[in-house]
Amino acid sequence: MGLDKSDKKAGRRGGAGAAAIGAGADTELCAVLLHPAAHTRSPAMHNAAFQALGQDAVYLAFDVAPALLPAAIAGARALGLRQLAISIPHKQAVMALLDEVDETARRIGAVNTVTRDGARLVGANTDWLGLVRALERETELAGQRAVVLGAGGTARAAVFGLRERGATVSVLNRSVEKARQMARELGAERAGALGELGELEYDLLVNATSVGLRSADTPVPAAHLRAGTTVFDAVYEPAETTLLRDAREQGARAIGGKWMLVYQAVEQIRLWAGRAPEPDRLARAFDAAAT
Repeated sequence: MGLDKSDKKAGRRGGAGAAAIGAGADTELCAVLLHPAAHTRSPAMHNAAFQALGQDAVYLAFDVAPALLPAAIAGARALGLRQLAISIPHKQAVMALLDEVDETARRIGAVNTVTRDGARLVGANTDWLGLVRALERETELAGQRAVVLGAGGTARAAVFGLRERGATVSVLNRSVEKARQMARELGAERAGALGELGELEYDLLVNATSVGLRSADTPVPAAHLRAGTTVFDAVYEPAETTLLRDAREQGARAIGGKWMLVYQAVEQIRLWAGRAPEPDRLARAFDAAAT
């Protein structure tokens, strides 16, 4: 049976959606693994999608510290979980724990989706599609001069997606060596330190770090933001991060991470169910799950 409560209640605050169905032995279990977990709105979106598609499934959130990731994946195998979303900080480490990683995820070097295929766990990456589809709601990407902040799994997906859409990309990170390595692997044109943003000419700035998550921190000083550019923050909690507020005050177009999360989830569900839910349905569930 499908979920029978409202989008707002299903999955609110990281997984209460389990109470929304009469779960039986045939109910498929899906989950997101991340650390920390209190901010996630993924259960609300996925449970709303399952209801809309008539899937007998429930989606939960599990706070998994990095040292416990191998045990969590082993537990998912033992319990027969149907699909896992993989979030910060596990997107790279999880790859070694899987039976197979698809070509795109291998090229990116990060996995955000694990789908069970029989007894095998198969890794994929839907983050890059989520990012480019979110940006394409607002702007054309071909020919853009983009700067990506960070060198983790989300940043890798961002560089890959932007390059796929014809943008030129610079990577800036606290560790310059990590930025350079990622730039070499993914074909970015330049790599450097975060403090170099003020020296670059750019059209699009993408924050792919976790800086600003449930805090007032920002990855860059407001003085390095410029009028007429586009600033995208993959952080979605809070909806108005300090980076986005500073961008608007400097005359830039500011885009939050909501639609990236929505579109990557749409693709995750399609990989399993073979059908894609309506993005607007997931967006409404996202909004209803606001804390």
